[in-house]
Amino acid sequence: MQRKTFLKTVSAAALAACALPALAQISVEVPFYYPVAVGGPITKVIDGYADEFNKANPRIKVTPIYAGTYQETIVKALTANKSGKPPATSVLLSTDMFTLIDEDAIVPIDDFVKTDADRAWLKSFYPAFMANSQTGGKTWGIPFQRSTVVLYYNKDAFKEAGLDPAKPPANWKELKEMAHKLTKKDASGNVSQYGIQIPSTGFAYWLLQTLTTPNDVLLANEAGTQVTFDNPKVVEALDFWVNLAKEGVHPKGVIEWGTTPKDFFEKKAAMIVTTTGNLTNVKNNAKFDFGVAPIPGNVRKGGSPTGGGNFYIFKKAPREQQQAAFEFAKWITQPERAAQWSIDSGYVAVSPAAYDTPALKKYGQEFAPALVARDQLPVSVAEFSTHENQRVTKVLNDAVQAALNGTKTSAQAMKDAQREADRILRSYK
Repeated sequence: MQRKTFLKTVSAAALAACALPALAQISVEVPFYYPVAVGGPITKVIDGYADEFNKANPRIKVTPIYAGTYQETIVKALTANKSGKPPATSVLLSTDMFTLIDEDAIVPIDDFVKTDADRAWLKSFYPAFMANSQTGGKTWGIPFQRSTVVLYYNKDAFKEAGLDPAKPPANWKELKEMAHKLTKKDASGNVSQYGIQIPSTGFAYWLLQTLTTPNDVLLANEAGTQVTFDNPKVVEALDFWVNLAKEGVHPKGVIEWGTTPKDFFEKKAAMIVTTTGNLTNVKNNAKFDFGVAPIPGNVRKGGSPTGGGNFYIFKKAPREQQQAAFEFAKWITQPERAAQWSIDSGYVAVSPAAYDTPALKKYGQEFAPALVARDQLPVSVAEFSTHENQRVTKVLNDAVQAALNGTKTSAQAMKDAQREADRILRSYK
């Protein structure tokens, strides 16, 4: 009897010993919400990064979950957070930072920064991108797919109009003059090619910032508690946009974000203003010689809002998931990967070190437009963001669209938006 007991004990100990290596390989699951509504090249790239990271870190399994648009992704992430089962990490808009803090949904990145190497990495990002990633002395987001707004223009159309394709508009006066020369009409008098097109669905506030920034005015304070919609410089910027349509060089009414690149490809618009995130799309689909230029200046020399998404780490995720998510965010933003991501996607590489890599140096020499967004960063400002950001942004989007549709003057639209935003933000002042 004693011998049987002894053998059982030995067998149990042996089995436990054999299981130890297996236990060491058990993965930490890292659910990762990523904002893309359809499959295709970007999902394949993200899947590839996750697979590569998982192979290099066998105890961790990062699983990308494609959660729709940015707006749909934050709704899903916050819903999952309230249910107690959030993703470990998600790429969400940099402008969602205040919303995520107010919902107590995320933890500061600083909590995971322990070593000198970690601290050096955190300081390696472009300051312009950190403006929408830090507040209250803490870092809440890690820049990943970041962008600025740029001007794309059809060089062939410039030549046809007698314009120098090497000289895109440098200021508002030149932009308007060139837009008139580039606008074409058919035999019936209908416009077949507009000189300029600026989309106004989805991100109307962002495109308004593309005009307010060169006009030397910010739409919100740094704390996200006060807006300046009714500032005369903001009204002037919106009026400039509205008047382009009134003068017939820009389509009337509200213009779809998603169809603007297509209108450029189809030569319905000779110049378009949109994200540098469309750069690879334009490179692959424009069947004509095109250029990319910084946003034209006015009171100040150019300037664009930054844009795009950050990595955030969710507070209710288990600590081991949070730590693994931090390691993934750190891994994917290393210079070589940030460089390749920029080449693959068109987004701006998030650190100067990425532009010093052989891959991005070579790409920049072969394809100069890839450097325009980077070169614009010194005069870029933080993307518009406030507390109650979704509500306040909708107020501003609606006001911009009302002015473009002609249902309100620019001054009245901004006055009404200011009053409503003040009401929403009252408790944060």
